[in-house]
Amino acid sequence: MKSNKTTPPFGTVVKVEMSGNRYNAFDNDGNKWTSFIGTDTRKGAFLKGMALECREGKTGRTYWWKVPMEKFEASSSVLTPDSNVEIPEGHEDIVNFISNSYGLKPKGLVMNELKWKYLIRSAVRGKNIMMTGQAGCGKTLSAKSLINALDRPNFYFNLGATQDPRSTLIGNVHFNKKEGTYFSESLFVKAIQTPNAVILLDELTRAHPDAWNILMTVLDYGQRYLRLDEADGQATINVADNVTFVATANIGNEYTATRQLDKALMDRFTVIEMDLLNKDEESGLLKYMFPSVDPNTLDVVANIADLTRIEALAENPRINSGISTRTSVEIAGLLFDGFSLIESADITIYPQYDSSGGVDSERTFVKQIVQKFVSDGSEEELFTEHDMESDS
Repeated sequence: MKSNKTTPPFGTVVKVEMSGNRYNAFDNDGNKWTSFIGTDTRKGAFLKGMALECREGKTGRTYWWKVPMEKFEASSSVLTPDSNVEIPEGHEDIVNFISNSYGLKPKGLVMNELKWKYLIRSAVRGKNIMMTGQAGCGKTLSAKSLINALDRPNFYFNLGATQDPRSTLIGNVHFNKKEGTYFSESLFVKAIQTPNAVILLDELTRAHPDAWNILMTVLDYGQRYLRLDEADGQATINVADNVTFVATANIGNEYTATRQLDKALMDRFTVIEMDLLNKDEESGLLKYMFPSVDPNTLDVVANIADLTRIEALAENPRINSGISTRTSVEIAGLLFDGFSLIESADITIYPQYDSSGGVDSERTFVKQIVQKFVSDGSEEELFTEHDMESDS
């Protein structure tokens, strides 16, 4: 088993195993996260036969939540390729590799062939990629799938949760009595010096502008260096060969706490826009991740999500946003744990929508959609496009 001293990425799912009198936690890549999880939390998950998922609290702090063991098993099949991959070096061989790379896409990632191949090509050629799309549509999952498919060294930085960009991306000046003042480099400095590394810059639109300024020279193909002002005898650090930067971004006025990206920074990336899943794709993903949950109920979850997305894109929408795939997966997990669909909706869906306005509120509209499904489990009585226009 491998040890991992870096901070676990949000979304990491671990299985707890008992060794002697100690409860150890490992992810599907063999990384050990025991020291990041409280003893009682690990023991509780082990005794209940559950896995643990790393989640982000409202303040940006990490916590671990018990999830079905199936989610741990699914994370393996979703992200891990079927065999080891060797990337060729010659141009023609690389072209053939990219052309035949769709087979490396995990079954649990819904992404069209063109975009997946472009993602592979960008990593092989050391290009900068920006994944955009609505929250919960699979941007981070796509980046992690790329990392696992190519078996590249990888580093994760959540820039949206970083309060001190300089410390995270460059390092800190420290002082002790023996050594006096000394400079300690950040993990990011190590990451950019790792050949063939894939570096995930999550939540770039939530980052402080100071982080953008630091990244300007790092991401510029004509420069590719990081300036260390505090480091003695070393003014700059060069980015290693074939390092790929993958950023995720939520772009749009509907996302609070996001910032409009600087045009110069945007120009340093090639943008891949993630598509929203349709109801058949969403249903297939949920059934793949939770095969023991009633498939008809999972169809209902996918249909509810699809209707909210259609309404959110309407000319005069009654809701500002549709249900994300991340929410659909969470609902499926609750169903797996014995919650009913109406209970799951009450916990995960309704708090996302404004309740002001009474019967004309967003929340009331979404509740009507859910309750029509719950009433008889069929789709026939649901809002159709004609119904929505008539109601308007």
